[in-house]
Amino acid sequence: MIPCLRRTLTAVVAVGAVAGLAALVTPGAEGRLSAQEGGEVSRVLITGTIEMGLAPFVERALDEAAERGAAAVVLDLDTPGGRVDAAWQIIDAVRDASLPVYAYVNRRALSAGAMIALSADALYMRSGSTIGAATPVTGEGEKASEKMVSALRSEFRALAEERGFDPRLAEAMVDESVEVPGVSEAGKLLTLTTEEATELGVAAAETADYPALLEAVDLEGSATIEATPNWAEKVVRFLTNPAVAPMLLSLGFLGLLIEIRTPAFGIAGAVGLGALAAFFGAHHLVNLAGLEEILLVGIGVVLIVAEVFVIPGFGVAGILGTGALLGGTVLGMVGQFPSFDQVFNAIGLVSLSLILVGVSAWALLRHLPKSRRLEGVFLRESTSRETGYLSAPEREDLVGRVGVAATDLRPAGTALVDDERIDVVTEGPWIEADTPIRVVQAESYRHVVRAVDPQHEQEPPAESEGGAETTD
Repeated sequence: MIPCLRRTLTAVVAVGAVAGLAALVTPGAEGRLSAQEGGEVSRVLITGTIEMGLAPFVERALDEAAERGAAAVVLDLDTPGGRVDAAWQIIDAVRDASLPVYAYVNRRALSAGAMIALSADALYMRSGSTIGAATPVTGEGEKASEKMVSALRSEFRALAEERGFDPRLAEAMVDESVEVPGVSEAGKLLTLTTEEATELGVAAAETADYPALLEAVDLEGSATIEATPNWAEKVVRFLTNPAVAPMLLSLGFLGLLIEIRTPAFGIAGAVGLGALAAFFGAHHLVNLAGLEEILLVGIGVVLIVAEVFVIPGFGVAGILGTGALLGGTVLGMVGQFPSFDQVFNAIGLVSLSLILVGVSAWALLRHLPKSRRLEGVFLRESTSRETGYLSAPEREDLVGRVGVAATDLRPAGTALVDDERIDVVTEGPWIEADTPIRVVQAESYRHVVRAVDPQHEQEPPAESEGGAETTD
């Protein structure tokens, strides 16, 4: 009996030692909260709409804070929400951080912002702030599909279980059908104030301002370094803005369209390729467009060029190329696991770009040739059908004039008529150089001549005023 009890106690001690060693080696949220003391605090502002360009900035800020040996990172949130896939990237970065991460709701953390706030090691809220209202919606403002709602509800429930408060509170923020007795009734989406979140354990405490937050986490007096986006991140966020992306696509498509209609590669093609490179490069950096989408667009462009220059007419290559180009563009604007509303919005942006291209092309073809500023670029003079293509004006004044052959006329050559050098052709017989000639016909550039004998050339008789000839 005693040996059995001894073995049992030994096993319990061994398991406890292994568990304690594992906790020291891989600290969880509680371990990270006390992992570092003193030092600086990195403050990351998350304001405005959450979009894909924000995720790389937050990831970089967390990595740089860890490299500097910062004591903690504070996510300062004031956002109405935004893209769920961008919030997921930020949540993964927060969970993988090697230093404590605190969320500070500075006014509001709604929708995707609420999910980011709940992912932190501890949540603090400024007085008068709100958190919740996280049901996913489509681009038209309607509730998303049940599949998307279920996925987001599970994500919130997991965050609540990880942070140690009632999971039903988190689920009620996503799905209005979830009822929490005494807090939220069925049919109403849950949004908590600072006082309510503190009483229910969603928030750790209420703080008046940012210095009060540092005091609440035992970091008062610590220097704060505010993380700011660098120029590259600002450019990427600008290029991925929903208002800018259609303009880039329109400019790219229009440039390629003009380039296809011109004989050589020029400014239009360079601008078009630059716009498409900026669009896909920016979306690639924010993990929207992968190499597959870029390759698909490249194949589409090659097929369209082959259809225009190699294969006559518009057939299979043109249809496949257009489909590949549009498909790659749409896929380059959605995430790895896109929802229906994201795909719908991407199709809408591409359609808007095509409309802009059509309107711009019509305006260029209709109005630019009439612009006074481009008089030296566009040819405005034209010849009638009767006139045709003429290289010289009519010269009826040459008919009857006498000159001399400047070269041998066999039968064509050059003649001098009143010191004017003109191209001529004989009626038939060849004429040697320096032979006197007379122009008998002049039609545009064709001047017909015949040889004359100067000794037999006489001036026409003069006429009297009455029209009768005079005699001696």
